[in-house]
Amino acid sequence: MTMTALTSFSFVTPPKIVFEPGGSAKLGDLMGDLLGDRPLVITDPGLRRLGLPDPALKSLASSGCEVTVFDSVEADPSLATLEAAIALAKEKGTTGILGFGGGSSLDVAKLVALIAGSGEDLEAAWGVAQAKGPRLPLALVPTTAGTGSEVTPVSIITLPGDEKRGVSSPIIVPDIAVLDPDLTLGLPAAITAATGIDAMVHAIEAYASKSPNNNPISRSLAREALSLLGGHIERAVQTPDDREARSAMLIGSMLAGQAFANSPVAAVHALAYPIGGRYHVPHGLSNALVLPHTLRFNAADATSRAYEIYAEIAPFAFPDLDQGVGTQALSAQFIDRLGALSKKLGLQTRLREMDISEDMLPTLAQDAMKQTRLLVNNPREVTEADALAIYRAAY
Repeated sequence: MTMTALTSFSFVTPPKIVFEPGGSAKLGDLMGDLLGDRPLVITDPGLRRLGLPDPALKSLASSGCEVTVFDSVEADPSLATLEAAIALAKEKGTTGILGFGGGSSLDVAKLVALIAGSGEDLEAAWGVAQAKGPRLPLALVPTTAGTGSEVTPVSIITLPGDEKRGVSSPIIVPDIAVLDPDLTLGLPAAITAATGIDAMVHAIEAYASKSPNNNPISRSLAREALSLLGGHIERAVQTPDDREARSAMLIGSMLAGQAFANSPVAAVHALAYPIGGRYHVPHGLSNALVLPHTLRFNAADATSRAYEIYAEIAPFAFPDLDQGVGTQALSAQFIDRLGALSKKLGLQTRLREMDISEDMLPTLAQDAMKQTRLLVNNPREVTEADALAIYRAAY
């Protein structure tokens, strides 16, 4: 993206990021007394059954902490789950929060830290920059390479009626993010693929965002993220125990998270949320289903210049694309390759494959239009009719 003038921007990220294989077993040392003597660990039942948090829990206990675990976080976490975790934090007199898991666990951890730490009304915190704080000390440890939630100021919760609602505030950026690639070794292929595509979407949308805070730092991070993700996602899917590929994916996801934390995502996410909310399709897969069709919609409008933006980042994700063609052709190659990548990685590529009936598409379009905080960042304006046309193309 060529800049004619450098405009004002802000850039928010955690004050400390640690990348260390096996680091989750050293959390007591890595975090010192950050979480206090009564930390609450927030995770999900699947990880707990697998024992993945056990080394982290042992490390915290060995450092003298009285650890409480909330392990009931589900995919697309509900308001009821969040409220239960907040109640437990208050009951135990929690002194700090550790989020351990995928994006769902990390998102719940952020809001538990906020509400338990401040006592503020959650209803007043929804939206952008509405949270007041303060929050409890907060540490996040991701177990997937996709959401980038460990470095973002965003938390998404599913309300009754399947509405996705978010808090976006620098207050919920954690004090420390610990990236341990060993936690992602052996992750199933479908999860690896969907979360990897999710991270690529973050980088793409951050780079192309119409947000006034789109900035050169975010764009640089997005380019590097696409290089790491595009260059390693197939290896990570095909060879689950490839530590080098897993490390690249985890760092790429984090860089993409830093990018979109400051230059927010747009229509791909806006159209993905209703799919996840109504049909409980994993977020990364929801993004993948609408990704190529949304980008084609954006690129078709010459005035938005989206095709130029996509052409700029195409070689970072896919260096083998023919860069000798024109800008529009390179953009088209990039979008086609993204669609082909999902199929190559074994993901579903059509809404009909998710048991979504065609007569529900207008409802999805109506739901997507509620995501105003995201749609405003899209390179091209999206109407409800446009959203419906994109869903039909994805069907």
